[in-house]
Amino acid sequence: MGHYDSLETRSAHERAAAQLAGLNAQLARVAAHPGACRIDGAPLADLAGLKALPVLRKSELGKWQKENPPFGGILTANVAHVFQSPGPIYEPGGISHDWWRMGRFLHACGIGRGDIVQNCFGYHLTPAGMIFESGCRAVGAAVLPAGTGQTDLQVRAAADVGTTAYAGTPDYLKVILDRAEELGERLKITRAAVGGGALFPSLRKEYADRGILCLQCYATADLGNIAYETEAMEGMVIDEGVIVEIVRPGTGDPVPDGEVGEVVVTTLNPDYPLIRFATGDLSAILPGQSPCGRTNARIRGWMGRADQTTKIKGMFVRPEQVADFVARHEEVGRARVVATREGEMDVMTVQVETRATNPALYEGSVVAALKMKGRIELVPPGSLPNDGKVIDDLRKYD
Repeated sequence: MGHYDSLETRSAHERAAAQLAGLNAQLARVAAHPGACRIDGAPLADLAGLKALPVLRKSELGKWQKENPPFGGILTANVAHVFQSPGPIYEPGGISHDWWRMGRFLHACGIGRGDIVQNCFGYHLTPAGMIFESGCRAVGAAVLPAGTGQTDLQVRAAADVGTTAYAGTPDYLKVILDRAEELGERLKITRAAVGGGALFPSLRKEYADRGILCLQCYATADLGNIAYETEAMEGMVIDEGVIVEIVRPGTGDPVPDGEVGEVVVTTLNPDYPLIRFATGDLSAILPGQSPCGRTNARIRGWMGRADQTTKIKGMFVRPEQVADFVARHEEVGRARVVATREGEMDVMTVQVETRATNPALYEGSVVAALKMKGRIELVPPGSLPNDGKVIDDLRKYD
């Protein structure tokens, strides 16, 4: 299938230049508004300058929203809807063309004019239903706004209306299909655009065996679409309307391509300019270019949560503290806190990537950064697993 637009096949130079222009426009908007998000708005000379700006975490956004409801003083324009996510956190929604940029993903799924999409994402309070409806409108598909639950009615509607595509969480489509078989109904769904949960290979294969192409996207209520699968099914192509960084958890420091870290996103949507918004999710940049012909970088998909805050010996240990420990030693590449139990006692071991051979060198800074003593295990540089973990809780709770 063809591409959604010419943005998907730009050269790296063209994309970087356009992103820099869009980013500097966002910085100017933010600086001109009272809720300036600690950013002075000075233009950047290149995209590498982004790493010097502060990271915005969801907890911080929630605090701002309580002080200055509903959106924390962040510049918002063209707001047509207000949504609520758990926290609660409030998000704006717009009705201009493809506001959440979901059309690009639906096009990659082969959904377009002539399709009827059974949209089983929620429409109440949370924005997921509207996010996908907006994308359907962008590609010219009709929508059956089904929402969640009432499976028998979902089957009846799918059969009567002749829905050709599904949008929703990965597992709910199976519930609909299985119920349709029980009721003796044969549905016409041949494509599925899913998100909001894990798409396990066995489930994707089951859909494929039923003649359904199932692709997934990575999106959030705050940012809209971030990355999406294509027919190549090799990682997720980053959306053209965002800048994605992978940083070491607890910091704003980008990690080398291929290393697992936290996904930090800057959106170029002028209506809601979030700069370096931390998703709390782990992923990694996938090397090379997608065989589908899209030239943007790819991520490996969702690989876990970056907020690994753990209570050890009655005290919380946070990724930021591990980052503080590493920053105290130039020769230390990475560190990992491992929590275990011996007898009925918590044990904290700090694994340190270093060429040093004397663990005593790090005793003082472990206490200063982590607020407690721990065992220190020196390991060779590059030997810690590439899984994005800086705190690994190995204690058994069952």
